[in-house]
Formats: sequence, C-alpha cells, structure tokens
Amino acid sequence: MTRMGFFTDTSVCIGCKACEVACKEWNNVPDDGYDFLGWSYDNTGGLSSDTWRHVAFIEQRVAAPAAEPQGPAQNGDAGVRWLMSSDVCKHCTHAACLDVCPTGALFRTEFDTVVVQQDVCNGCGYCVPACPFGVIDKRESDGRVWKCTLCYDRLKADLPPACAKACPTQSIQFGPLDELRERAANRVGVLREAGVADAHLYGADPEDGVGGFGAFFLLLDKPEVYGLPPDPVVTTRDLPQMWKAAAGAALAMVGAVATACLRRR
Repeated sequence: MTRMGFFTDTSVCIGCKACEVACKEWNNVPDDGYDFLGWSYDNTGGLSSDTWRHVAFIEQRVAAPAAEPQGPAQNGDAGVRWLMSSDVCKHCTHAACLDVCPTGALFRTEFDTVVVQQDVCNGCGYCVPACPFGVIDKRESDGRVWKCTLCYDRLKADLPPACAKACPTQSIQFGPLDELRERAANRVGVLREAGVADAHLYGADPEDGVGGFGAFFLLLDKPEVYGLPPDPVVTTRDLPQMWKAAAGAALAMVGAVATACLRRR
C-alpha cells in the first residue's frame, strides 16, 4: 500500500496543544502529571509513554528586532521569538527498534508505520535505547513500552490520525508520504522567498541516517534547538559486522580448544 505519514509545519504551529489532547482522548493515553515545569508554558516536557504528541515551546532571545519577520509569533519589540513544534514518533524507514525487539511486538504495518502490539510486548526494554530520538518509553504502571501508533486503528477505517484532525492551523498534515514531501518542499520555497532564510526540512531526505522519516518536519532553526539530533543514525547499523566478528571469534576459540585437545593426546 501507499506509505502514509505526517508532515509537521512548525511555521504555523500556534502551540495550542489540541494535538496532544486529541491523541490522549482517542488512544486513552493517561495523564502525565499536569506539572508546571517552570521554564515555559509547556507542561509535558517531552515524549514519553504517556505523551505520544508533545508540543515544544522554545523561547529565544534575539539580539535586535529584525527588519523582516523571521517566523511566526515573533515579538520584535520585546526581542523574543517563540518557536513551537509538535513532536512525535518518526516512524523511521530503517527503524532500529524493529531490529532489537525479540518478541515481534514491534511491527511495520501495511501503511509502512511502526506500531507496538501491547499484548505481545514483554517489557524487555531493548527498543528504548535503540531509538535515536528517545521516543519509546516504558510505562511504570505495567512495564510495557508505548508510543505513537499514527492512529493505526483510524487508518484501517480510512480516517486521519486524531492529532491531524484536531490541528486548527494544519501544522500537522497527514497523507501519502511522497505527496507530503513535495508539498513540504514547496512550503520551504515560499518561506524562503518571504525572507525566512533558516526554513528547512528535517527527516524528509531518504538518504539520511535512518532512511528518512515517516513523520518529518519543517523547522525554522537547527534541529538541536528543538531537542532533535542533528544527524540521526540507525543505532543498529553495526550489528551485522558485530555478529560476524562475534562468530569469527567463536570459531577461532573452538579451533584453539580443538587444537589444544589434539595436542594433549
């Protein structure tokens, strides 16, 4: 089937958190404390087993008011710019979490998304450090891992994911991945023509370290500003070589033991 995914355009995100609420309501995701973290209006802080969509609030001080606006929600008079971005599982093309799962709880769906089967997950947690984005998290109450499913149940019913449905500004766009990439490239062109020189796509390139994302982003600053790794790679990329080396070492050890035994005879 056609690969489906997300395009998150942070240039039009207003930080309303409607996507977070819709995700929790549809997927019955428990609350995560309602804590005021103290450094911004963000109350969730990051993705976790109980937060599958997270809207980041990034407050930036600017040296001086710019002659031209550099993005949405910029307050030139105050010398402050707000960057907002709704983060989610990237549904990687080359997903390390799939490589390390020993039970098959993690699987790739017919829409080319990555989903956890809760009734198969044994809570081993191997997938947690394997994710280069820190997306997958173990829920303390039941010991299993949880993350965004890209609303797999809704997709099977020919419905869009709850977060995309709820987004009032179309910051979160859902559809065939190839179409989204084309749409996103056009959007970058529009922003750059308008003077937003830092606008760029993150995760849209199939040649990147994870083969491109199934959920990619348009950013207005460097990825690390949004808490994203600048050059993500598949954490299991060296596994084949490691297994070969281990097999070679095991064979060498068996050979050495056999030789020693023959000499003793």
